[in-house]
Amino acid sequence: MTQPKQGDKVQVHYTGTLTDGTQFDSSAGSDPLEFTLGEGQLIPGFEQAVADMTLGEVRTVTIVADEAYGPRYDELLEEVPRELMPAGIELEEGLALQGQSPDGHPMRYTVVSFTEEAVTLDGNHPLAGQDLVFELELVAIA
Repeated sequence: MTQPKQGDKVQVHYTGTLTDGTQFDSSAGSDPLEFTLGEGQLIPGFEQAVADMTLGEVRTVTIVADEAYGPRYDELLEEVPRELMPAGIELEEGLALQGQSPDGHPMRYTVVSFTEEAVTLDGNHPLAGQDLVFELELVAIA
């Protein structure tokens, strides 16, 4: 049976759910996900699970938060004055915004709550702190 090795380009069909069964992503109905093993393009636990598979294998794996998007950090919650929000943006809870970290790196923020005076933003990845369950099918190795 053929197993991928570091540097191989692989194609994987997947369905990702939280441990409560809530689906957050899937390749169903579209092309499989293609990536090169060992390049760090995906979360570590996903890459490792695929590396341990054989061509044509279907398996379900649980990836703990530390091997997925890491823990949630309370210090990434930040309240900013509403006037710092871009003009014309209609705020709503769950809205994703692009911004910069204090050291100038691009960041993705999620609006947690807002008032007339302030907006609470979360700089954590939306799946941070969550264990993730993936159903995987290794469909190609190149």
